[in-house]
Amino acid sequence: MRVRLDRFTLLLIGAIVLASFLPVTGQAADWVSVSGSVAVALLFFFHGAALSREQIVAGATHWRLHIVITALTFVLFPLMVLPINELSKIAPSWMPEDLGIGFLYLGVLPSAVSSSIAYTAMARGNVPAAICSAAASNVFGMMLTPFLLLLLVSTSGTGDFSVAEALKDIVLQLLLPFALGHACRPWLGGYLARNESLMARYDQCVIWLIVYSAFSHSVESGLWETLPVKAIVLTVALCLGLLGLFMVLARFLVRRFGFSLQDEAAVVFCGSKKSLASGLPMAKVLFSGHPGFGMIVLPIMCYNQIQVIVGAMLAQKYRAKIDAAERG
Repeated sequence: MRVRLDRFTLLLIGAIVLASFLPVTGQAADWVSVSGSVAVALLFFFHGAALSREQIVAGATHWRLHIVITALTFVLFPLMVLPINELSKIAPSWMPEDLGIGFLYLGVLPSAVSSSIAYTAMARGNVPAAICSAAASNVFGMMLTPFLLLLLVSTSGTGDFSVAEALKDIVLQLLLPFALGHACRPWLGGYLARNESLMARYDQCVIWLIVYSAFSHSVESGLWETLPVKAIVLTVALCLGLLGLFMVLARFLVRRFGFSLQDEAAVVFCGSKKSLASGLPMAKVLFSGHPGFGMIVLPIMCYNQIQVIVGAMLAQKYRAKIDAAERG
């Protein structure tokens, strides 16, 4: 099967290349940073307006499945990235400190909404459960991710973060716009539902802006001088290993609990994926002005591209298995 990079992946690669050769600097960089903060607030406002309460309620009765997905996303994944962060102390030439923080951040991110649901649907899995779990993961993730990150950072003794400052930024830039958006749902929900493709493009524009701004700042701070090629290779290898591990672990747990093949597809895709759409905007808030921002977001960017490619191939295999099981 041929692996093709989609347009958005190529645009993200283009943003990194552009920032490497033409980074935004000076007053222009300040304007881009402010624009990014405003764009992130609007992003969560629109997501609040688009999210239906029925989506969360729809699959809530399947509580065992949701517990498995939540445990994979917010308990087991954070625990698995702790040893990776320790490499920054044992082998800093392979795992610089900021890259280690990036893996901690990857571990505490919520599940990806659109791709989890899309691949579950492609596989003919339990779509209502996937919608419920992925949506709930992102709603709770806005509150859980900062706290889990601070907990892991304090546990590992890495970095220097202020709990009060991080909480204030999350409330003002993410939770408040989200709540205001949801309050405006009666007026905006219908328009957003009819223009999902427009909102998807806005999401992508915000992510592109964050990536370009982040890597510009990091390039100016000497990113490519401090990030050796072997660290990039290790990052890709670790992302592949983490994705494979959690897909296998999800299948094991599903079969242990006796779930259906349709449920298995939902758990595998929701429990192994991490959200780039939520991850980069939250990183913009949590690590604003950090000189190693580009290194911190590198793991989620690598993981996202790998999960997209692997997920597409796996969804087709699940579809064939489910079709065969239904034919008897």
